[in-house]
Amino acid sequence: MKELKYLNKYLLKYKWHLILGLIFVIISNIFQILPAQMVRYSIDLVVDNIRVFRSFENVSVQKNFFDVFAKGILLYAVLILVMALLRGIFLYFVRQTLIVMSRLIEYDLKNEVFEHYQTLPLSFYRRNNTGDLMNRISEDVGRVRMYLGPSIMYGLQLFTLFFMLIPIMFSISAHLTWFALLPLPILSISIFYVNNIIELRSEEIQKSQSRLSTFVQEAFSGIRVLKSFTREKESVANFAKESNEYKRQSLKLTRVQSLFFPLIMGLIGLSTLLTVYAGSVEVINGSLTFGNIAEFIIYVNLLTWPVTSLGWTTSLVQRAEASQKRINEFLKTKTDILSEKDLSVDIDGKIQFKNVSFTYADTGIQALRDISFEINPGDSLAIIGTTGSGKSTITNLLSRMYDVTSGEVLIDDRPIKDYNITNLRSQMGFVPQDVFLFSDTIFNNIAFGLEPTEEAKVIQAAKDADVYQNIISFPKGFNTRVGERGITLSGGQKQRVSIARAIACEPKILLLDDALSAVDTKTENTILNSMKKIMQGRTSIIISHRVSSAKLANKIIVLHDGMVVEEGTHESLFAQSGTYRELYEKQMQSDEGEIVKSQDYASPA
Repeated sequence: MKELKYLNKYLLKYKWHLILGLIFVIISNIFQILPAQMVRYSIDLVVDNIRVFRSFENVSVQKNFFDVFAKGILLYAVLILVMALLRGIFLYFVRQTLIVMSRLIEYDLKNEVFEHYQTLPLSFYRRNNTGDLMNRISEDVGRVRMYLGPSIMYGLQLFTLFFMLIPIMFSISAHLTWFALLPLPILSISIFYVNNIIELRSEEIQKSQSRLSTFVQEAFSGIRVLKSFTREKESVANFAKESNEYKRQSLKLTRVQSLFFPLIMGLIGLSTLLTVYAGSVEVINGSLTFGNIAEFIIYVNLLTWPVTSLGWTTSLVQRAEASQKRINEFLKTKTDILSEKDLSVDIDGKIQFKNVSFTYADTGIQALRDISFEINPGDSLAIIGTTGSGKSTITNLLSRMYDVTSGEVLIDDRPIKDYNITNLRSQMGFVPQDVFLFSDTIFNNIAFGLEPTEEAKVIQAAKDADVYQNIISFPKGFNTRVGERGITLSGGQKQRVSIARAIACEPKILLLDDALSAVDTKTENTILNSMKKIMQGRTSIIISHRVSSAKLANKIIVLHDGMVVEEGTHESLFAQSGTYRELYEKQMQSDEGEIVKSQDYASPA
């Protein structure tokens, strides 16, 4: 229960749900116990008066006696029915308090976990895979809810019923009580162990189901490759193998489950037999009545489910404790990206990197080595380099996804650590290299950083990013849904929508991280011409491995292995006959070759 102590703050928050739930549990238990006593009275009434009734045979008073006798039985029947109805009503109230409490806590806990996720740095997401993060906020929180709901509810029912019922049973007959209760601990322990086996085998089935689903998904997604390489038979054989494993695990679970209910019913039957046997002895001795035996059998059945649920709820608590431990591990993880002075001011856009070095803590890779450069407000800088030269790391440092290992980053001559992180990032527009679009409409993707009423900005941003004509050509225009990760759009369209999203919020600093890698040369030139107007008045950093994108910038730096190897304008770097000119000439030859190929394909045969 150590890890579950974290949830006490939520139990305190919803204490009235818990208190009312306990009251309703006690009342429902009262209406569960009283009918057994009504049954005892009614049976004893029949047993005690049946001989008197028969003695009046062929006598006129027999009918009057029967009427009085029948009214007594009917009264007990009505009372039992009313109590059953009242118990049902209060059980409804029990669920409306305790189960609702668990749902409210589940809601709060999920929000807390998700909100905490938002505060964690990018390094956290590099260390943890998406599936694990999803499991902790969904499956683990769900298991915790089972502890807060069913476990607490059945636990309260068990303990209150025991404290109310056991004294009543002992007051009638201690000897008969011990006989009646004897199999119940065995029942609880047996169910605990059987339930654990069921849980383990269920997890194996889940793993098998996951492998099977992954296999099917890959087969359907890669059906073109399968058919191209004529691997259909091998695919069917592999599917049969995975399917057979799933069947084997399912049958193992079925064998265990087939023992579950016979075990319960057998032990309940044993308890009933012992009650009848011991009760019969007491009746023969004259210390108990037939009504007491019936009453005890009902009491045993009342205790059966709470005792049965004890093993189940114990298993639920164990699972919840393990899940809460995993959740607590994340909640205890704190971000190291903090603001030192929490400045919330409008920035002009001056950027300085002073002897900046950076090493990724999780891999030990040194991405930047003693980098220094300066950009004045409204100016632009192009960063050129091959893959792995550290270009994208600069944007991560500038938006404070990471902090530098050594050196300093300044904005408007202030250390970047002084700024309020949210305020700073809200004044930056970022187009990532790996474009991500939400499964929503194009309009909502572009307007992601805007207020809902700023429709004009969305349209203008789409025009500036040269994607407006593409959008209005769709049947639903801006209301077209882009699908998961923007799958319904081409690579170039996705990148241009991403550019539109970045510029729609009118940022002071614009970061383009290889934003034109998925567009052809003609589209690139069109977007670059539009970008000239977009970049006016805002500080811009254009990161690219394509030299053509660098022409827009006032200044260019060339990175190699995390170091600045060349710096200057396009003309000055081209005149140096160094790395920049070599890249430029190679890419120009490549572009010319693509143009020739496209002309060859276009010519008639």
